[in-house]
This record gives sequence, structure tokens and C-alpha cells, in this order.
Amino acid sequence: MQKFDRLKAIAAPMKVNNIDTDMIIPKQFLKTIKREGLGVHLFDEARYADDGAEILDFVLNREPYRGAKILVAGKNFGCGSSREHAPWALLDFGIHCVIAESFADIFYNNCAKNGILAVSLPKEAVDYLLADAAEGLELEVDLETQTVKASNGKVFEFEIDPFRKHCLLNGLDDIGLTMQSAPAIDSFESGQKNAQPWLYRA
Repeated sequence: MQKFDRLKAIAAPMKVNNIDTDMIIPKQFLKTIKREGLGVHLFDEARYADDGAEILDFVLNREPYRGAKILVAGKNFGCGSSREHAPWALLDFGIHCVIAESFADIFYNNCAKNGILAVSLPKEAVDYLLADAAEGLELEVDLETQTVKASNGKVFEFEIDPFRKHCLLNGLDDIGLTMQSAPAIDSFESGQKNAQPWLYRA
């Protein structure tokens, strides 16, 4: 998993509440277990007309937001089903941070497990950042200091669980966390093979 420490980038404004996971990545694209290739289908029903043409009014189809790495939205972002494809699609498109008033719990946890920083801020702060994003201005997110900086230097602080922060800063997903204990696991298996060899017979 890619580490997240500090990000300064264009932010795409989506002043919408209750953006659910089916809007983020519609159900017809859930057939794959690969994390790559989903970005083109991010917000598919809002981005494309029935004939496949881009809907130019949609924010991610306009410059400079085609290259946005931050998304600023309303409350209850990521509600709906628990599909992990939602953060996969965001990350594959290039979104590494989502700022919103609140998040659905499962989506919030899935973001952290895939290297996306989900930042929850009060409505007043989100509205302030949405105004910057609407102007095509860059925001700066610093996980170490737990701050989001607007284009004029105004700083907003956010809370994050220390363990989740540690994992994001060090690029540790569930597999990475397990591999940190590899020496202890190897030692246990070696001892068990000697004490209970019948468990390892084919």
C-alpha cells in the first residue's frame, strides 16, 4: 500500500450529501477482483451519457479536475453497500484524499485499508474548502500534523485514530501489518513442526 504523508493538489468539489457506493462505482463493475481499471468507471452514471459520451457538466470531466487528487464532498459520503470497489475506483482515478462532513463507517475503514485518507471536518470548514475547490485552487493535506490548509493559508485541524494514522503514514494494509510479525510467525511454525510434526504431513 502506498504511504500517505502530505498531499498538495487540485481538489474537486462535489457539494452533495449522501453520495453512496453505487454512485461511486455502479454494481455492474463489481465483477472484477482487480484494483486496476476501475477509475474510468468512477461516478460512471454521472460522468457518461447512455451513448458513452462524457457529460461535460460533471466536475471530473472538466479541467483542472480531471487530474484532481482530492475530493471535497458533503455529509455521509460512502453510504450504501460495503463494496471495497468504491475506494479502489477512487484510488485508480487518482483520488488519494476525500474531505467530507462525515463518512459511512465501512467506507471510512475501507479507505484507510487502501491508502486513502478520509478527513472529516465541520460543515463550515468543508464549505470553506469547497469554495477553494470551486475556483480550481490547490489544497494541502498533512497527515503528520493532521491539518488541511486552504489556498490562503487558513488551517483546519482534523482528528484521526492513532493506529489508522500509523498505518497510512507507513503504507501498512492488513497484509503489511501481518508481515511485520513474520519472524514471530516463522518461529512459531518452526517450533510447532518440531512439537507436532503430524500437523504438517501431506
